[in-house]
Amino acid sequence: MNTEQISQYMTGLGQQARKASRVIARATTATKNRALLATAEAIVLASDELIRANALDLKAGRDNGLDEAMLDRLALTPARLDAMVEGLRQVAALPDPIGSIRDMKFLPSGIQVGRMRVPLGVIGIIYESRPNVTVEAASLCLKSGNACILRGGSESIHSNQAIAACLRQGLDAAGLPQAVVQVVETTDRAAVGELITMPDYVDVIVPRGGKGLIERISRDARVPVIKHLDGICHVYVDDRADLDKAEAIAFNAKTHRYGVCNAMETLLVHRAVADAFLPRIARRYAEKQVELRGCALTRAILPEAIAATEADWTTEYLAPILAIRVVDDMDAAIEHINTYSSQHTDAMVSEDFTRARRFLAEVDSSSVMINASTRFADGFEYGLGAEIGISTDKIHARGPVGLEGLTSEKYVVFGDGHIRQ
Repeated sequence: MNTEQISQYMTGLGQQARKASRVIARATTATKNRALLATAEAIVLASDELIRANALDLKAGRDNGLDEAMLDRLALTPARLDAMVEGLRQVAALPDPIGSIRDMKFLPSGIQVGRMRVPLGVIGIIYESRPNVTVEAASLCLKSGNACILRGGSESIHSNQAIAACLRQGLDAAGLPQAVVQVVETTDRAAVGELITMPDYVDVIVPRGGKGLIERISRDARVPVIKHLDGICHVYVDDRADLDKAEAIAFNAKTHRYGVCNAMETLLVHRAVADAFLPRIARRYAEKQVELRGCALTRAILPEAIAATEADWTTEYLAPILAIRVVDDMDAAIEHINTYSSQHTDAMVSEDFTRARRFLAEVDSSSVMINASTRFADGFEYGLGAEIGISTDKIHARGPVGLEGLTSEKYVVFGDGHIRQ
């Protein structure tokens, strides 16, 4: 397609999505669940076809020099297909937020006023490599009463189109328009530029991918964006910490998985416990071959650590590398976090309740934890059932974005012939 054709194509998707959004917004919970469960059944029946389509993407990926980590993210295995099916069933089982009314109360004028949960409208989701995101995103948008336009990575085009066919079958089975979920068919990057600049048809954009993708969308979008750029997460070990708990938390937060946004990237340790704590946690990290980069005080205790630079405090490694800083007190720890954190997830280990309350109040991040690993910052672990991403913004959604994060509220008023005097 040339530029004009892509513009016309994306405008067409937007127009269809806007029309479909009005249908899905008034759909009953039973209808939405029927679509989700029918999609799950369609994926089960089409599993061989999905594997074949994915094989085309994997072959193209190898031919284009994708590394093994990227190929692993791209692969659809029988286990991952089972997880997609189970995810659809889990979303179908979640409570439907749409239409619920809260804080209904009578006012002196005699009217009743409350707040009703409503869909956002049309959600554009831009993501890379993992084809299972197509199902995750579509299911959450559908259950929350939104139409969506999904633009996956070019490397997963065959897989995404095969999954889109299953989604269309599910929508047909429930009597819903196929335009409720549309998967962009072109791999041309110009389609992304069109999608993020269509405020007449798209209400919000959710980017899921690398920092470069998210920076570009945040810079160029004319539609509100729900996103986070970095996951520079901290664990602070207080001088009133239980060091056994601190060791377990610091080890898990760093080594449970490296390439995730809620992995710890900087460990802060109170000066009073540094001599006791750092050697024991360093031995654990050595088991996993984690490279340590430390401040001068850290290196006096751990000579094997590499000298940390200013850049280390602002780096999301997504790798077995950890920055360590010894701090004088809790004030210094909070100052470091609020200076260098990406406002994703930050944790404190301490048995002091008063200090814990201060940490919760003064650390300005979307998830703040006491005596728990940063790896818990996840929609499933928070009881949301699933998430469409993490938001570090302060307006609308913040933290893991589940069904409720894909909705808004409007005021509803009940009267009986009331007029304002």
